[in-house]
Amino acid sequence: MLLAKNTVYSALLLVFNFLNVALIYLLLGAPFIAFTQITVYAGAIMVLFLFVIMLLGAETLSRKEPLKGQRIFAFILAVVFIGEMVLVFTQQQGISGGILTDLNFVSPAEIGVALFTEYALPFEMTAAILLAATIGAVLFTHKERQQRRIGKHDTAEESEESL
Repeated sequence: MLLAKNTVYSALLLVFNFLNVALIYLLLGAPFIAFTQITVYAGAIMVLFLFVIMLLGAETLSRKEPLKGQRIFAFILAVVFIGEMVLVFTQQQGISGGILTDLNFVSPAEIGVALFTEYALPFEMTAAILLAATIGAVLFTHKERQQRRIGKHDTAEESEESL
């Protein structure tokens, strides 16, 4: 994901990362959180990201690195992360139903009741913020597209006048 030059490919690889996180949740014995991870992040949030990427027209990134050594640092971090994952999966402590499955997990029904009673205001505020961000992105790109169209019409008129 970090080395992809196309932002659409980076977003799709981020979906793959979210699916891997969901798999880790499944291995830890938390299926509700795993399926929520897939539904919310890999589904809804990434569709929103892809929509904004396509709307802004930022499919390709510049070839120039804004920070020197950024790709090398990203590669080193990726190797460290893969090493940690190999270490976790080879030790098998607490992953296959040991430590974490003995805890008393909250049921999805209890999460829903808490979300719509005790946390109703933060839930609605989050929805309003996401809606405002989407509307703002549409308005900003709409103004830029209008300016591009005006610029194209001006150059077409200038070329007609020069004839």
